[in-house]
Amino acid sequence: MATRTPMHTEAAGPDLRHHGDAEVRDDGSALVDLAVNVRADTPPAWLREHVAASLGSLAVYPDGRAARAAVAARHGLPVERVLLTAGAAEAFVLLARALKVRRPVVVHPQFTEPEAALRDAGHTVDRVLLREADGFRLDPAAVPEDADLVVIGNPTNPTSVLHPAATITDLARPGRTLVVDEAFMDAVPGEPEALAGRTDVPGLVVLRSLTKTWGLAGLRIGYVLAAPETIADLERAQPLWPVSTPALAAAEACVAPRALAEAAHAAHRIAADRGHLVAGLARFADAGVRVVAPAEGPFVLVRLPHAAAVRHRLRGLGYAVRRGDTFPGLSEEWLRLAVRDRTTTDGFLRALGRTVAEPA
Repeated sequence: MATRTPMHTEAAGPDLRHHGDAEVRDDGSALVDLAVNVRADTPPAWLREHVAASLGSLAVYPDGRAARAAVAARHGLPVERVLLTAGAAEAFVLLARALKVRRPVVVHPQFTEPEAALRDAGHTVDRVLLREADGFRLDPAAVPEDADLVVIGNPTNPTSVLHPAATITDLARPGRTLVVDEAFMDAVPGEPEALAGRTDVPGLVVLRSLTKTWGLAGLRIGYVLAAPETIADLERAQPLWPVSTPALAAAEACVAPRALAEAAHAAHRIAADRGHLVAGLARFADAGVRVVAPAEGPFVLVRLPHAAAVRHRLRGLGYAVRRGDTFPGLSEEWLRLAVRDRTTTDGFLRALGRTVAEPA
């Protein structure tokens, strides 16, 4: 059974502001990056060229109407249900500041920015901690009935668990805002459990990011899908012109039919590459390596003895991986590994073999 943990704004705990990019800054810049969940072969040339072509319009204030309409069309929604943001991280800040909530709950382990944003806005946050013994699967009954804001990722970062859409919608209640972070959903072939585009779930807010699949983390572009009144509340909390002209150009391009077809193809390739990684990790089962399965995102969560020491040894061999202990509900025994191409994965597995063979 998942556990509930009240977490006050001043409470100590994991560093919620630590993210994978910290592993590849400064002295980590030359490492092979398995710490950041951005697709490695992106952005493609056609997208770079499209964004570059927008630079001639930088003297004009950004106009997001075309990009907003394109995102709405991609999900079969009216534009009043779409808000463009400077990445999904901005959306979490807007939700924390704009919505009037009494008891927010974040389902962990998951991306830590939602809780950090809520705490920064002065909220007391309750945590529902999913358990390894349950495969980090969601039990809707674990969420307090009086929670009026619930945040969950799907597929969840870092566990790579894809929750059934029906399980998540069981969390919906009158008077409750249900925030589903689908930043990695387009990396799941066919997006079978997606809620983006649904208008029949009360209080549903879906967040999407274009930075992961398209390698646009430096450009900052994402969007929110929600009821018009929620979108209006969030928009009032945004500064003027929050999304730059190049980011708007990227958004419009990334939801076009050509891009959607390319993303769908990439999702199948990621699934195959993930299978190769998981199969390779299975070779180290005798050394105590355990993978959370089934993994459905472009990353896997791994538990192994002396993970902190292994992570440091991997750095010495040229590989950066994401520590897991900054995610609530996980300990120092956890690492998150981004899915990469087979050649990169094979090199990493050789390095991992050397590290787990060394004495602690």
